[in-house]
Amino acid sequence: MIDRLIELSLRNRFLVVALWIGIAGWGLWAMLRAPIDAIPDLSDNQVIVFTDWSGRSPQEVEDQITYPLTVNLQGLPGVKVVRSSSAFGFSMIFVIFEDNVDLYFARTRVLERLNLVSKQLPPGVVPTLGPDATGVGHVFWYTVEGGGLSLRDLRSLQDWYVRYQLNSVPGVAEVASVGGTVQQYQIDIDPNRLRSYALPLGTVVRAVMASNSNVGGNVVSQNGSWSIVRGLGLITNLDDIRNIVIASHNGTPVFVKDLGTVQIGDAFRTAALVKNSSEAVGGVIVARTGENTKDVIDRVKEKIRQIEPGLPSGVHIVSFYDRSELIEATVGTLRHALIEEIILVTLAHIIFLMHFRSILIVTLPLPLAVLCSFLLMHYAHVTSNVMSLAGIAIAIGVLVDAGIVVTENAFRHLEGVDTRDRGKVLETVLRATKLVGRPTFFSMAIIVLAFVPVFALTGQEGKLFHPLAFAKTFAMASATAIALTLTPILCTLLLRGKFHSEDQNPVMRFLQRFYRPALSWALDHRRITLGLAFAFFAGAVVLASGIGSEFMPPLNEGDIMFMPIADASIALAQNTQYAKRQDEILSRFPEVAYVAAKVARAETSTDPAGLNMTETIVHLKPRDQWRPGMTIPKLKSEMDRAVSARATLAAT
Repeated sequence: MIDRLIELSLRNRFLVVALWIGIAGWGLWAMLRAPIDAIPDLSDNQVIVFTDWSGRSPQEVEDQITYPLTVNLQGLPGVKVVRSSSAFGFSMIFVIFEDNVDLYFARTRVLERLNLVSKQLPPGVVPTLGPDATGVGHVFWYTVEGGGLSLRDLRSLQDWYVRYQLNSVPGVAEVASVGGTVQQYQIDIDPNRLRSYALPLGTVVRAVMASNSNVGGNVVSQNGSWSIVRGLGLITNLDDIRNIVIASHNGTPVFVKDLGTVQIGDAFRTAALVKNSSEAVGGVIVARTGENTKDVIDRVKEKIRQIEPGLPSGVHIVSFYDRSELIEATVGTLRHALIEEIILVTLAHIIFLMHFRSILIVTLPLPLAVLCSFLLMHYAHVTSNVMSLAGIAIAIGVLVDAGIVVTENAFRHLEGVDTRDRGKVLETVLRATKLVGRPTFFSMAIIVLAFVPVFALTGQEGKLFHPLAFAKTFAMASATAIALTLTPILCTLLLRGKFHSEDQNPVMRFLQRFYRPALSWALDHRRITLGLAFAFFAGAVVLASGIGSEFMPPLNEGDIMFMPIADASIALAQNTQYAKRQDEILSRFPEVAYVAAKVARAETSTDPAGLNMTETIVHLKPRDQWRPGMTIPKLKSEMDRAVSARATLAAT
């Protein structure tokens, strides 16, 4: 079968070359469309059910909302486990499905069950589904700042303009606001005035609610046209609230302004955002599941550039967490590694064969194998990330093996053959390729089969290492197909001119001068040789047992994350003060560009943080601006000591 494939390829060289050119273009298309992210998505296949019940204690939320929802959602098809948490004013339920269940099928099943369960919940409580995002969907954080505006005005700008604009960007599942204060119309009722008019508070509430609405009548037909009749009652300013009639007392109407004061105030806050020791207003961009993270971030940036001219004078949108920087750094590192490996392979070929045209035979299939790997990854729904690209990088050294074996064997058989006789060259290459075709195929197959245990991994381990195994397997399979079909054709086209034997290569003569005596000594002293090999193996086992282990590879994305957790009963104002002090301390380090801290949870159903949790992002300057000898571990240690010392002094 393999010999037949080789012969068929050499007899139809034009068709095979055209086929591989088409595959290369197809692979380039797939590579440009491949979803790019920094790390594989290790989150569960989950649907989040978020329920808001303002002002209620965690125990009330647990008893009346979380428990009935959790019990009723457990029987859905494909559900693996249901996890829930209750906090002050809200409930979050994570319905985790099996990995093979389609996300939107799962969301539909959950929504159907919620329609039935909602009748068991307290009046006015409506559970909602979280966005169709993953646990690593927070890809872009920004602040709205400048213009001399107050936190309340900036928050209104974020809620009613910026958020709606960014939510329309394709690939964005949700835009959540965080920080600042929400504007609220407040009516402060004087109990003594209520008593003097003999009015209950409920009457005031009902009157205000009834007065904030428009009503429709019908139409009036006049002069051949219709005029719509409607009553306008929507509240537009404070005076509209003050002049709402509550009741009549001795024939005199009683207005809201007669019972208390009306003012604009701030709503109850459950979160804050601190940037460089000052409070700020910002937002969180949550990407949709399966989207190309890099493209989503680029579209968000482009949308920000479009809407900034419409902002008030001096107001700007500034990012303080951008995952595209990590993605570009990760892809750039692996891109350089691939280029360096290709250069090293080329240099090794030059040194040992000393034939320029044969170098092209080995190096040209390398990018072709990579493109084929991206093509197969595209249809296998494998994203481009640090693991999948690492699989291609690992395979580079093996990808050339098959091509080198075929090329070198053809090279040796063509010694002494007149390369101007193209028919003779074709027959010689065919014979030489058949000699090594079968061993080459099975050697590559054995390497591919070595990754079968990786495909057997499940859970987070499988999600982390499957992209690496798929990418390496696809690259190996592509390289094998290229070596058996395209490489022999390139040999017939490029192997010509003068060939040098091994004895004419000074590098080979130099290496053989050391290799032959070493081989003879090893064969004459077999016990010593085996003993040395066993000693090296035992030493490697001892050293390997002391190597540290980590589930995730270390990624230097230019940010350091601090997550201090305070006492559960801490107030938001107190926790915000702690965050300001922490940001002030961390900002003093010369390596730090800026510090931003999110206190408690953003207004998104994907953020389960409580009032006592703080997420601080320390963005670092470029390495050339650091102190001499400073490293990431050393910088983290200094920051920990500085923050801990200040916290101890504050507690004392």
